Amino acid sequence: MIPRQLSRCSAFFSTLLLSGALVGGSLPLRAQGMHDTAPGSGPSNELPPILKNVRYEQKLDSQVPLKLAFRDEAGREVRLGEYFGKKPVVLILAYYRCPMLCSQVLAGATHAFTQLPFRIGQQFNVLTVSFDPRETPALAASTKETYLHRYGHPETANGWHFLTGQQPEIAALTEAVGFHYAWDAQTQQYAHATGIVVLTPSGKVAQYFYGIDYPAQDLRLALVQSSQEKIGSLADEVLLYCCKYDPNSGRYTAIMGRVLQIAGAFTLLVLGGVLSLLFYLDRKKRIELEKAAAERESALSPR
Repeated sequence: MIPRQLSRCSAFFSTLLLSGALVGGSLPLRAQGMHDTAPGSGPSNELPPILKNVRYEQKLDSQVPLKLAFRDEAGREVRLGEYFGKKPVVLILAYYRCPMLCSQVLAGATHAFTQLPFRIGQQFNVLTVSFDPRETPALAASTKETYLHRYGHPETANGWHFLTGQQPEIAALTEAVGFHYAWDAQTQQYAHATGIVVLTPSGKVAQYFYGIDYPAQDLRLALVQSSQEKIGSLADEVLLYCCKYDPNSGRYTAIMGRVLQIAGAFTLLVLGGVLSLLFYLDRKKRIELEKAAAERESALSPR
């Protein structure tokens, strides 16, 4: 068991790379047709004013207001607290009529969910909330149908929820998790950063994943850790012991000291096993030789 875990741990360390997605708004800037230069001007590194505060702000351990009221995809008024209490929650902030980025966030999250050994509604829940107050439950319902179909497990519908709400509630939720966005009147679109947020069962911000691609192994460890390790396997516990979450990159990185501890313990275990086997074989051989000598002596003794 332990060699297999360490092998997986080693493979995991070798695949840890820094996320290439830009958090501060440069990705939304390109993907949604906005330009950081005026028409006819040369390239510039300066962002337009509307994009200067478009980002995810780290608010680890911040409490999401669980009394906020929204409407689910069936039009029923709900409180956020209804989705918390027992399982970690993956929060996806996306507006359903977004022409590009939000659909990529949802597609990336859906792909990651299909790679997990956990199932939505069983070990964790997913909460998708529109930050456009003009959107309706009917639009949320059609979006839910699309991504549940992609996920391939329609029986998990009670674990993945798509909400709409009014501006005060939306503002309170986005502020709690540090999601900053802006309305661009020229393009009639929202400028926003991309990512998902993992929340604890009590509704506190645990971890952020940026961009549109979320490595399933990292997301798995985030769910295990945010659940206070109430889900997951022994292999996950070994990986969590050997790794730590880096809030700057939104990824897990190896703690080399602990990796060396595990490697040293494994080496001692293997060495001890080899020595025990050698002692056992030596003792067995001596017993067989003594037995053979006793038989020869018995055969040569006069009767």
